[in-house]
Amino acid sequence: MEHSTSLRQSPVALLVGVVALVALLTWLVGWALPLVIFLIIAMVMGHEFGHFITAKRAGMLVTDFFVGFGPVLWSTQRGETRYGVRALLLGGYVKVPGMAWSVPVDPAIEARTYRAASYPKKVLFASAGSIMHAIMALALAWGALAFIGTPSVSHVGVQAFSVWQGQKETVAQMAGLKVGDQIISINGQKITNYTQPANLIHHSVGKSLTFVVERNGQKLTLHATPVSGTTIKENGTTLAAGGYIGIVLGELTVKSSLLGAVPGAFSEIGSLLSAAGHNMVHVFSPAEFTSLFHQVTSSAAATNVKNQTTRPVSILGVTRIAVQGANSGVGPLLAVLIEVNIFVGVLNMLPILPVDGGYVAVATYERLRSRRGVRHHADVNKLAPIIYAFVGVLLFLFASTLYLDIAHPLPNPFG
Repeated sequence: MEHSTSLRQSPVALLVGVVALVALLTWLVGWALPLVIFLIIAMVMGHEFGHFITAKRAGMLVTDFFVGFGPVLWSTQRGETRYGVRALLLGGYVKVPGMAWSVPVDPAIEARTYRAASYPKKVLFASAGSIMHAIMALALAWGALAFIGTPSVSHVGVQAFSVWQGQKETVAQMAGLKVGDQIISINGQKITNYTQPANLIHHSVGKSLTFVVERNGQKLTLHATPVSGTTIKENGTTLAAGGYIGIVLGELTVKSSLLGAVPGAFSEIGSLLSAAGHNMVHVFSPAEFTSLFHQVTSSAAATNVKNQTTRPVSILGVTRIAVQGANSGVGPLLAVLIEVNIFVGVLNMLPILPVDGGYVAVATYERLRSRRGVRHHADVNKLAPIIYAFVGVLLFLFASTLYLDIAHPLPNPFG
């Protein structure tokens, strides 16, 4: 009875500890970092849930489903699976027996091991983590398009007003224009890019212009007469000759419909997948390894603008950029999370162990070598030199990018 009470209390103690840690981090560094950490952990566990659910559906035995590594903070047994949280929140894992033929397994559960599954089930299980990353990226892209929107070159609007010295309001403000107004037409000419209104205003000194603008879904007609720049001062400088009404033009953010965002999301993810494939080639190229070595050993190389715009970043760098995105708004944060999901998903499908794509490659090799009634068993131990070399490459990337993100962090991409 005492043991049972302890098990019931442990989740509460863990929850209290998490809340206290989040409160402390929020007090020390603000709300963005705890949010980003939570989202990254959720993303990792989404990956693991993909493996978990496909294993369950395939009839495989799942013995463990854990968040984190290291000492167990809390766990509970539900049926044949143990769920829990470990101390080092650096990832998560799903444990299925028999991931290699060389690993001994109790004969009683052999039929439910990974190695005993059919080829399609093996491939689906191994690929499920990356599939989940693609699904999460699609969901985020759809949400961004439907609820936040994206800048549109064909939707021109008022981003801000200029400050004219000695005048309380500019011509645009006196005419009734507001920040966020979309300019539909000027003197009947439809506006499809922000150079059109600038040219019309510039060549219309002293002439009344009729603006049709859209504000909060309603169209309004306003009138403004541009004044000569030679009569205006901004920041102590007289403007050049030509017409001005005192507005700063720019592209407006446009939301898609719930259904319209679906093809847009697929298109965006398709473009990002293509870019991630090219980036993967770049990251693992000899030239990039040479560049990283130079950046680690030379501050000048590390702070070079070209190197900083092309080098990979560590998990620390990703977290910092995500925090900067969160501080800039929901849209930038979602953009970072979408790209991270795509990159991690592609990285995990590289056809080499120990990443998931390696298991797909091994399963495919076994399938090609098998004959009717006789299944070929690949000896993964023969791949040990290649695996060690790949792990060494990953360790070099991890160590070098981590050092650079600490010693020479990238500038804030969101300004």
